[in-house]
Amino acid sequence: MRNGGTMGQVDRPREQWGTRAGFLLAAIGSAVGLGNIWRFPYVAYENGGGAFLVPYLIALLTAGIPVLIFDYAMGHKFRGSPPLAFHRLSRRVTALGWWQVAICFVIATYYAVIIAWAARYVGFSVGQQWGDDPDAFFSEFLHQADEPSFGTSYVPGVAIPLIVVWLVTLGVLAFGVRRGIESASKIFIPLLVVLFGILVVRALFLPGAASGLDAFFSPDWSAITDGKVWVAAYGQIFFSLSVGFGIMITYSSYLRRKADLTGSALVTGFANSSFEILAGIGVFAALGFMATQAGTAIDEVVTDGVGLAFVAFPAIISELTAGAAWFGILFFSSLLIAGLTSLISIVQVLVSAVQDRTGMDRVPTVLIVGGAAAAVSIALFPTRGGLFLLDAVDHFINAYGVALAALVAVVVVAWGLRKLPLLQAHVDAVSVVRLGWIWKFTLGVVTPVVLGWMMIDSLRAEFAENYSGYSGSFLMIAGWGVALGAIVVGIVLALIPWRNAGPAPATDGTGTPAHEAVTPAGKDES
Repeated sequence: MRNGGTMGQVDRPREQWGTRAGFLLAAIGSAVGLGNIWRFPYVAYENGGGAFLVPYLIALLTAGIPVLIFDYAMGHKFRGSPPLAFHRLSRRVTALGWWQVAICFVIATYYAVIIAWAARYVGFSVGQQWGDDPDAFFSEFLHQADEPSFGTSYVPGVAIPLIVVWLVTLGVLAFGVRRGIESASKIFIPLLVVLFGILVVRALFLPGAASGLDAFFSPDWSAITDGKVWVAAYGQIFFSLSVGFGIMITYSSYLRRKADLTGSALVTGFANSSFEILAGIGVFAALGFMATQAGTAIDEVVTDGVGLAFVAFPAIISELTAGAAWFGILFFSSLLIAGLTSLISIVQVLVSAVQDRTGMDRVPTVLIVGGAAAAVSIALFPTRGGLFLLDAVDHFINAYGVALAALVAVVVVAWGLRKLPLLQAHVDAVSVVRLGWIWKFTLGVVTPVVLGWMMIDSLRAEFAENYSGYSGSFLMIAGWGVALGAIVVGIVLALIPWRNAGPAPATDGTGTPAHEAVTPAGKDES
C-alpha cells in the first residue's frame, strides 16, 4: 500500500539515503547537539580535566559505540522505526519502541525552544544588546517569572522565533529522507564545522586562553579512581551520541545493503567525540580570557548549560575589543545549527513511526505529527514560566526517559529475548569489521551495569532533595508526570493491534530488501 490506507499497513517501499556520506552526516548531525558545546567541557573540567579523557575514551569504546551498533542493527535488520523494529523482533516488546517515540515527542517540544533562543541571540550579538549584565538581560528577554508556574502569559520574543524554527524543521522533513534530511545535513554539518572552527581559532588568540586550556587539560590522575568520574564519563558518552531513544534505529532503517554498520558507528562515535573535544578547547580558551579580564580564578567563571551559553558567553563577547559581533554570531550560529540538525532527527522518529503504523504519505504525516509537537511546544514553553518547565522536563525525561528506556531495551533484548547473537550475525553479514564476543559482553554486561548504577545514583539524589529546589507539586507534573507519562503512552499505543506489520522484508542474503534496487557497480551503495 502506497497512499493512505488502513491502520497497520507498512508495506510501502522504504525511503533510502542517497549516499553513505549523507547518512553519516545526518547521524553526526543528530549526535552533535547543544550538549557537545555546553555540557562536555564542564563535565570534563569537573571530573579530572585531561585525566577525564581516559574513562571518556573507554566509555566510548565499551558503551557508546556498542549501543550505537545495537541501534544500527535493530533499524537495518528490521527496516523500521522503533515501534516496527521492536515489533518485528518480538511482539511482546513493541511498547519499548513506542516509549522511545514518546520520549522523542517530549524532547522535541522543549529542544526547539533553546534553538529559538540561540536564533535571537545571533541578532543580539550584533550590538551586544545584553549590555553589562547578561544574566539580567536573559531573564528580561524571557520575561522570567519569579517562581515555577504553568501560566499562559506569552513572550512574543520567544514565541515568534520558535514558530520559525518549527517551520524550518517541518519544511526539511517534508522533503523526505534524501531530498530533505540528507540535503540539509550536507549543508549544515560542513557549515557548523567551519563556523565553530573559526570560533575556536579566534578564542585561542585571546589573552588568557592558555590558562583556560591549562585548566581544561591539566590531568588530575587521582580522579581516575573515583567511581563518580567513571559514571560521568559514561553518562556524557551515552547522552551525547543520540542513542537509546530511537533516532539511530530510525536513521539506519533507511540504509541500503553493505551498509558497514560497524564502520559507520566508529565514524559517528569518533566524529562526535572529536567535536566535543574541539568544543572544550574553544569554550575554555574563552573562559580563560574571561577569568583574565575579571582578574579571577578560572573555577569562578566555569559553568555549563544555559548559564554558559546565554550568560557567560555574552559576558565574554562584551569584553572583546575587536570582532565582538562576529564572535557572538559565530557562537550562537553554531548553537543554532547544532540544535537544528538534532531537532530534525528527533522529529523524524515521530514521522517514521506514524508512517509505519498508518501507511500515510510523508507530507500529511509531517504536518499532523510534527504540527502536534510544534503546537505543544508553542503552547507551553514561550511563557514566563517556560524556563522552569523546560529545566524540569529536560532533567526527568533524560534521566528517567532516555537512560531508563535504553537500559530496559538492552536488558530485555540481551537477557530476556537473548537476541544479541541474531543482531551480531546481521551486523557481521553487512559490515567490514566483524563483531566478536566483546560486543556482546560490553552490551550485555557493561552497559546494563553502568546504566543501572546511573539510575540508582540519580534516584538517590532525587529522593534526597527536590531537583533545583522546585516544589513537589511542580515536579510531580513537570518532572515525574512527564517521565511516567511517556511510559504509559508507550504501553497504550502498543496495545492497539498492529495488523500486517509482518517480518522484516526478505533480503538477498546481504541485508538488501528484495524490493530495493541494487545500486549500479561503481556507485556509492549506502
